[in-house]
Amino acid sequence: MDRNDIDWKGYWVASPTPFEKTGAVDKVAWRALLNSYLALGVHGVLVNGTTGEWFSQTDDERKTVATIAVEELGGKIPVVIGCTTYTPAATIALGRHAKDIGADGFLSTPPPYAAPPPRDILHFYQTIADGVDLPLMVYNWARGVVVEIMPDLAAEIAKIDRVVALKDSTANRSQAIQTLERVAGTVRVFGGFASRLGIALMRDIGGDGSIDGGAIGAPFAVELYEAFWRGDFDTAKTAADAYGALMSQLINPDWSGRFGAPPAQIKACMALLGQPGGHPRPPLLPVDAPGDLAALKAILAGAGLLVDAPRQAIA
Repeated sequence: MDRNDIDWKGYWVASPTPFEKTGAVDKVAWRALLNSYLALGVHGVLVNGTTGEWFSQTDDERKTVATIAVEELGGKIPVVIGCTTYTPAATIALGRHAKDIGADGFLSTPPPYAAPPPRDILHFYQTIADGVDLPLMVYNWARGVVVEIMPDLAAEIAKIDRVVALKDSTANRSQAIQTLERVAGTVRVFGGFASRLGIALMRDIGGDGSIDGGAIGAPFAVELYEAFWRGDFDTAKTAADAYGALMSQLINPDWSGRFGAPPAQIKACMALLGQPGGHPRPPLLPVDAPGDLAALKAILAGAGLLVDAPRQAIA
């Protein structure tokens, strides 16, 4: 199984998980949010990733979130379930649940905190791929797990059966291009392609899509990919410029948020846009300072995203 066995591409949402103010999973808001992605025209959804705050959920909550996602979106767009944990056995257990509910694939970073060396990372991915009969998306997320999947290691991981995709969220652009050159023919690569440079890379080397937290940039990024696929590169570049202008005001080059933790910042933006993002869950705190909210509102308005949008209080 490799990139040719799946058709994952385009602009995907790394979805937040809506929590009530009490901390409970807001199942009504979750179903509404999932269906809003269909209206936005996104090309796939990742749940229980970093943006989904997997780290503050119990296994039962993660399974509930995953099950609802497949119920709402299964068969309409690809649904990949984040199964990152600290051990291969626990990741396999969540991956098998994803298989049982009919998800299209599962995802994992290398085990967080352990800082495993390359040999251990390769063995980890071989183990979970052998343990779950489902397409596997590898997630390079050095900001969250303190290790990088470097190009040579990525090429070795890409040889593993059932590894079909790489979400490469490195902040090192040169490294990302080297990895792309090594693995684009073997696995689907999701990375920083929603830019003029990304368009050039996709045309000349490869690359398949972007996985973006919260769909704030969806009005621009969906257009970018659809224009790219039909060969309308001028429209794709214009959309890329709009997307970049928005996201550069929200996210720092190291992938940190400018106003708070990225999941909390995304939820603050969603509230301003009237979207059912809910609240962050501790250890993350909400972005609720009046000055920060005013700045976020100005950014969204400047991007043309607040026009006729309903308002939802942030409380």
